[in-house]
Amino acid sequence: MPQTPSDLTIGQVAERTGLSVHALRFYEREGIFVSPVRRGTGGRRVYSEDDVDWLTVCIILRASGMPLPAIRRYTELVREGAGNEEERLALMRRHQERVTAQIADLTRCLDLINHKVGVYEDVLAERTGPCHRAPAADPAATTA
Repeated sequence: MPQTPSDLTIGQVAERTGLSVHALRFYEREGIFVSPVRRGTGGRRVYSEDDVDWLTVCIILRASGMPLPAIRRYTELVREGAGNEEERLALMRRHQERVTAQIADLTRCLDLINHKVGVYEDVLAERTGPCHRAPAADPAATTA
């Protein structure tokens, strides 16, 4: 199989996506690629820009907490082509709801953390009041 300038090695794809070579092989075994990974000379994997684009989508879905079976199902639907958009939409809406709930949970966590930071800043500010002044700033920095 002749290589084209856009053909990428597994190492190049790993570098571009941030995935390990092991993870790329795992994704291939799990059926996460829309198209089968091609093989070049000596049976080495050869990837295309489309493979990298698809992996980028999968990486984002995975980072958002989408389970691997759901990514696999989404891949299967895309692989099947047109006609299953309703199922794709339903899958994405379910995940959208999960991510929205995660964001709400994290927002509540951040609110608590922000409150605690404020409490400790106030405590420390009281300690460095008029009797316990904080070290003076560099005078050169205040004249600019």
